[in-house]
Amino acid sequence: MYKNRLIKSILGLSTLVLLAACSIDQDGDVDSESVGNISSDIESIASTSNMGEMMHDDSGEIPEGLLAAENPTYRIGDIVTINSDHMTGMQGAEATIVGAFDTTVYEVSFNPTNGDPRVTNHQWVIQEEIAETKDVEEPLEPGTEVTLEASHMEGMQGATATIESAEDTTVYMVDFEPTTGEEMVRNHKWVTEAELSPN
Repeated sequence: MYKNRLIKSILGLSTLVLLAACSIDQDGDVDSESVGNISSDIESIASTSNMGEMMHDDSGEIPEGLLAAENPTYRIGDIVTINSDHMTGMQGAEATIVGAFDTTVYEVSFNPTNGDPRVTNHQWVIQEEIAETKDVEEPLEPGTEVTLEASHMEGMQGATATIESAEDTTVYMVDFEPTTGEEMVRNHKWVTEAELSPN
């Protein structure tokens, strides 16, 4: 809730800066180049803020029915490098494996239940976090509508989502220190095997 207010405050302040910074020439026209530059800055702020909110659930709670991988490439305690950018500061970060599981991972798009802007191509939600896939053996096809039971971020649990892609793989829960210098992220869900490399 606090983060949402913070984002709105930043965007509101940015709008004021936009209005104040737009120069007007002698003919009374607004300098479109100034508007374009400041608009880009506002979009950058909004994008960064949204990415920063990607990880909320650090409980480490495992969905019911999710089984530990029998022979994962990376084992609990292994140090790896993350090669994905699900959130700010993740790409290139050093991580510690805290769990490894065999499942189907889904990339999904959804409208958060709290009214936040639509989230597109969210990576990842696993089979055990989707109501319609718990008793299904084959991965769901892209375009299928489902209900999310995951709570990785605000507004996700209970949201109606569209499947974008699916893959059977090993997924990992990891602790990592963002490259941006922010606090350690605990029990991040989820990173696929393809998104990790040995440290």
